[in-house]
Amino acid sequence: MPLVRINVPQDTQASDVAAVSAAVHQALVATFNVPEPDRFQTIHRHSPPDLVCTPEFLGVQHSQHVVFVQISCAPGRSLEMKKALYAKIATDIALTSSFQGGDVIINLLETDRENWSFGLGVAQYAV
Repeated sequence: MPLVRINVPQDTQASDVAAVSAAVHQALVATFNVPEPDRFQTIHRHSPPDLVCTPEFLGVQHSQHVVFVQISCAPGRSLEMKKALYAKIATDIALTSSFQGGDVIINLLETDRENWSFGLGVAQYAV
């Protein structure tokens, strides 16, 4: 049930966008036990002035060819699961697209299940 927002440079090839999308979803399936059919993603392309990333942060070098991945999900995963998710996303994106692992920026937002509606205006997980 995670909601994924993927932000890439405007000139990113369609094949790279598809590879990033698939890599993120497969990492969620493999590390967060997300069911395969539970795929909710928005993908946004940005022109150079609208996608900003510092050239270096915490010892990691970044180019202008970056991808930002923001994942909103319910709380409850362990730190080890989160680390595995980040590593798998970065590795698989680097293996299947033109993005380098250092250019994969990931942000995880945890929100209680009661804060979600999956249609019809119903809070399906609210108890």
